[in-house]
Amino acid sequence: MLKQLWTTALALSLLSATALAHDHQHGVAPVQDEVMLGVPGDASDVSETVVISMKETPEGGMLFEPAIVSAKAGETLRLLLRNNGETDHEFILAGPEELEEHREMMKEFPDMHHEDANSIRLAPGSSGEIIWKFGQSGSIDFACLIPGHYEAGMHGRVDIGAK
Repeated sequence: MLKQLWTTALALSLLSATALAHDHQHGVAPVQDEVMLGVPGDASDVSETVVISMKETPEGGMLFEPAIVSAKAGETLRLLLRNNGETDHEFILAGPEELEEHREMMKEFPDMHHEDANSIRLAPGSSGEIIWKFGQSGSIDFACLIPGHYEAGMHGRVDIGAK
C-alpha cells in the first residue's frame, strides 16, 4: 500500500512539473498578442506597399530605411524588404518579449533561417516580403537579430494609428 502511494505521488509530481514547464505557444501568438500586434495578412487586402531597405553604412552601422513605418489599426501592408547590403540581414516583426527571446536564440544559432509569417532572412542583393494585418493602435517593433546587427542600429518600429 505504501509503495503504491509513493508511486502515485511520484507520478503526480512528474506530471505537474511537465505541465508547468510546457510552453503553450507552439509558434502561434496568444490571442492578446494578435489583438495588439496583428496577424499575417492576405495579399488581396493589401492597401499599401512599403519598401524597406536593409543595409550597412560606411561608418560600420546597419539600418533599416525607413526605420519608422506608419499603419492604421486593421490595415494590411505589404512590407517589401530589399537587402541592399553586403551581408545577410533579417527582418522580424514582433513584440519586445519575442524579439528578446529570438535575440538570445540567435546568439547560439547565428545562421538560423526563418519560415515564419512575421520574419524573413535575406542574402545580399535579394528581396522578399511580409504581408501583415496590423492590430490595434500602438506600435510593433522590427529588428535584425543576427548577432551584432541590432547593436549596430538595425531596428525600427511600425506606429499603428487608430482606424
